[in-house]
Amino acid sequence: MKKRKILFPVLCCALLLSACVQGTREEDADKQGSTTGVQIEEKDGKEFFVFQDVEGNTYRSELQEKAPRNTYDFANLHTDEETGFKSYKDEKTGTVSRMGIDVSEFQGEDIDWKQVRESGIEFVIVRLGYRAYGETGELVLDDMFDQNVQGALDAGLDVGVYFFSQAITPGEAVEEAEFVLKHIRGYEIYGPVVYDTEEIKGDTARTDGNTRQEFTNYCKVFCDTIEQSGYDPMIYANMKWMAFTLDMDELEGYDFWYADYHDVPQCPYEYEIWQYSETGTVPGINANVDLNIWFQEPGTETE
Repeated sequence: MKKRKILFPVLCCALLLSACVQGTREEDADKQGSTTGVQIEEKDGKEFFVFQDVEGNTYRSELQEKAPRNTYDFANLHTDEETGFKSYKDEKTGTVSRMGIDVSEFQGEDIDWKQVRESGIEFVIVRLGYRAYGETGELVLDDMFDQNVQGALDAGLDVGVYFFSQAITPGEAVEEAEFVLKHIRGYEIYGPVVYDTEEIKGDTARTDGNTRQEFTNYCKVFCDTIEQSGYDPMIYANMKWMAFTLDMDELEGYDFWYADYHDVPQCPYEYEIWQYSETGTVPGINANVDLNIWFQEPGTETE
């Protein structure tokens, strides 16, 4: 699979970015210290990276050789003091960001999507559904999927979707992809179709017996099935998942949505979207919401 750069149609984001970045470059760089966010160590001719999880636990993992490295310079990262929204603009490379959120039924029934867009949000990734992590592995549609997608589209937002997987066979990964395709064909979905696998904390899950190779293969199976139907697939993961659960060398060429709630993301590998908060506030939504920025390079276009 060749690397894809996905670009939603630009919706007057230049003025928003300009307003966010004025007067904050030096202050943000001082606060963040490192401009890459990645700590690399060398030992016995090998490279390792060091990172922390959300609970402050420190981990060390060997850097995989084939997986492309990210080249973001986070001296170019800025935070709007009023909204808390982050933005990125690199004058040297031309890379800029767009501001987005992801939502599910947990954000409630009363989202005012017009107000969400007017606040500066440009894209939304909507949870389509999930496979239950109990023994039955039932496929479930998010209760608010249709309402959220239609509301976001009506407000002029660009929309992608994600599906929480609990696949334990290649056939189940295909089944999950086909379930997603069935429910998005009636909508103008130009954003990513995301495969989401995560650790189930504090409980057992049907995927507990999956090996690293199996988790990696299921990512490929889901994403390839989605791509064959003309949509843009993506994989959601945090740093622990990339370091210890997925084989990033084998996933070279697949796009990633990376979750990291530190001030500067710690991932050494290439990713397209950074989910930087799970406790964000956005006008029009009466609950905390995940905040994301999408890094977009010059010259990329939506097919």
